Amino acid sequence: MIIDHRTYTIHPSQFGEFLGIYKEFGFDVQKKHLGDPIGWYTSMDIGELHQVIHLWGYKDLQDRADRRASLAADPAWGIYLGQGLPCLQKMENKIITPAPFFTPNT
Repeated sequence: MIIDHRTYTIHPSQFGEFLGIYKEFGFDVQKKHLGDPIGWYTSMDIGELHQVIHLWGYKDLQDRADRRASLAADPAWGIYLGQGLPCLQKMENKIITPAPFFTPNT
């Protein structure tokens, strides 16, 4: 199993707007292609601010590539990107794996 750990930093004045756009246009289409996320969180008042962090689980890198290609081909995803991307300052992506002694609750 691999986990796609994504952190997006949102323009402070657009944080609420971004969450609304994602809720309306992004979340359902992502779930349709990627499955349920392991987690989807916000950071608003401690540490680096105005961030969203989401974690998506995959069998392996090929599974991730296949599901993300399916997502990218969906016209609904393009609509979300057109509205959501202007709210972003920075995007960071990491591929992480569970430690040998840990089994995630997925």
